[in-house]
Amino acid sequence: METTAGTTPSRPRRTLATEAVHAGREDLAALGVHAVPLDLSTTYPSSDSRAEARRIDAFAATGGRLEGPPVYARLDNPTTARFEDALARLEGTETAVAFASGMAALTACLLARSAAGLRHVVAVRPLYGSSDHLLTAGLLGTEVTWTDPAGIADAIRPDTGLVIVETPANPTLAEVDLRAVAHSCGTVPLLADNTFATPVLQRPAESGARIVLHSATKYLGGHGDVLAGVVACDEEFAGALRQVRFATGGVLHPLSGYLLLRGLSTLPVRMRAASATAAELARRLAADPRVGAVRYPRIGGAMVAFEVLGDPHTVIGGVRLITPAVSLGSVDTLIQHPASISHRVVPEAERSRSGVSEKLLRLSVGLEDVDDLWSDLSLALASPDSTRASTPGFRTPAEGGRSFA
Repeated sequence: METTAGTTPSRPRRTLATEAVHAGREDLAALGVHAVPLDLSTTYPSSDSRAEARRIDAFAATGGRLEGPPVYARLDNPTTARFEDALARLEGTETAVAFASGMAALTACLLARSAAGLRHVVAVRPLYGSSDHLLTAGLLGTEVTWTDPAGIADAIRPDTGLVIVETPANPTLAEVDLRAVAHSCGTVPLLADNTFATPVLQRPAESGARIVLHSATKYLGGHGDVLAGVVACDEEFAGALRQVRFATGGVLHPLSGYLLLRGLSTLPVRMRAASATAAELARRLAADPRVGAVRYPRIGGAMVAFEVLGDPHTVIGGVRLITPAVSLGSVDTLIQHPASISHRVVPEAERSRSGVSEKLLRLSVGLEDVDDLWSDLSLALASPDSTRASTPGFRTPAEGGRSFA
């Protein structure tokens, strides 16, 4: 999918692939460098304390980025700012705010709305397990109403601050119609977790989402060596997020910002290659009599979910090339059992109701050769506990999906 990034009067219209390479780097030639500078400073010198006081007052009032040189790393950092600018360009939003992790980013969104007296959240399951836990446990003083997409409008209250969806969802890959959901939200901001799709496959802001959340640890970084989160949004909400980030300290380290900006440059290429392999693996799994159901999103992507007829733990223990580990979006392929790890914190009954069965495995497809990956999967499925004969099947997510001929 080749999308086109937004334009400004001073910037030509460019494809996403071109923006991924150049966004956040336009000034490098003028600086006389080719690689992005990495600024590791925690503090910055200034002899004009009156001017600094005025800038701090301005930040306290609006949360806007400070004009002039940085003051302190908890307020802003030039390297992470480059990543924020680039991600906003790719998502088609005014700006973006980076955090130390995806959960820190979600926490900031909830705190920003709670500070405005809007503590109620409407959410659609499934979500990432820790996101579900954060909402359900009420750790931030929020209250959540879980509903399906059709029930969003009826679930909204005067104190509702956010509607939260994840599409494709973790780990079932269920999809929702973002435009229809945004319409149901009315004036309540829609927060769409776009971690699985990335801006390469969909840009939720174009469908009415005001807030786009990423665990940047995953595809945006792309190499399994960065822990980060980011929120793409309008400048008004970004100001509130920056104030929360400053107060709570959930800042992104500059080295992570540097690695994330580097990761964005190859994001379109990585997503296209991994998606092609994932689609082929989904097709082969759907035809395999040892597999009961396969889920693969209509929009494509590099994630595959499938239910085995035998023991899923035997499959996890049987892979040799594929890495049995949590997380996703790296250049190497990972497999995990959501009911045991990523969604263990979600109550069992709720896991089951949202499609996270005990037989479900989640596969994050990397850049290896498809035949090598299939050979490894097939051997893991061939264990004595995984060979019960059955008719192969392909089950799509509850809200859309695609099957194979």
